[in-house]
Amino acid sequence: MTSTDSPRGGSPAADDAISYPTYLALDALLALQHPRSSPVHPDELLFIVVHQASELWFKVILQELDVLVGTLERGETMFAVLAVRRLNVLMRIVSGQLSALDTLPPQHFAQFRGYLGTSSGSQSAQFRAIEAASGLRDAHFMKVLEEHGEALPPLVRRALDRPTLQALFERLLEREGVTLEELYTGPAPTPLFLLAEGLLEYEQQFALWRFLHVQLVERIIGPGTGGTGGTLGARYLQRTVSQKFFPRLWEVRAKFFGAAG
Repeated sequence: MTSTDSPRGGSPAADDAISYPTYLALDALLALQHPRSSPVHPDELLFIVVHQASELWFKVILQELDVLVGTLERGETMFAVLAVRRLNVLMRIVSGQLSALDTLPPQHFAQFRGYLGTSSGSQSAQFRAIEAASGLRDAHFMKVLEEHGEALPPLVRRALDRPTLQALFERLLEREGVTLEELYTGPAPTPLFLLAEGLLEYEQQFALWRFLHVQLVERIIGPGTGGTGGTLGARYLQRTVSQKFFPRLWEVRAKFFGAAG
């Protein structure tokens, strides 16, 4: 942001009162990192920032999932295509920043791991909400959520109360009088076809994040070691890589390939 940037439609007086640090609340933001190790291990700041940044991006992803749901409910196919495109870009960002932790040697992590207490990435309400909002409903996922009982985070409960993205997409197809099979047999790509491909790309980007996360955990703490907070670590994460948001789309593509062969 430069000194000539101003909020759209803002008055000069309002512009003069807002600066880059105040608009972004930088003093508060940069004061949110609290390493626990003693003496403070220099790599702990990196560990904290990567996870805090992930949570910030998760917040944006949840907002964009709300946008996508709205476009699907209103039957706005091209707006849905654009919404999925943004989601895919955001997922690439979240995946890409994991590479920063590839530079964390296991012996360094071991020096401050004990200060993490019971904290675990599995406790991220936003991540669970993204999974639920994206359409994850497999038995293992639902069992994990049931263990929360009445303490299930409102974000997750809200996502579970909505139709899955796959259900909303199929409703859109029904409204347009198109079947899943017809998406892949038409003479030319249609907006609905582009949307279907975008949704599958989103699932692939999410699976890539899971895979990279598994690799990262194995690299830092080893494949057979439990995770922080008493979790199963890499062993649990490996089970999640194959989870599907859009099984019907994958089934249709598989049938089409089989028929073509």
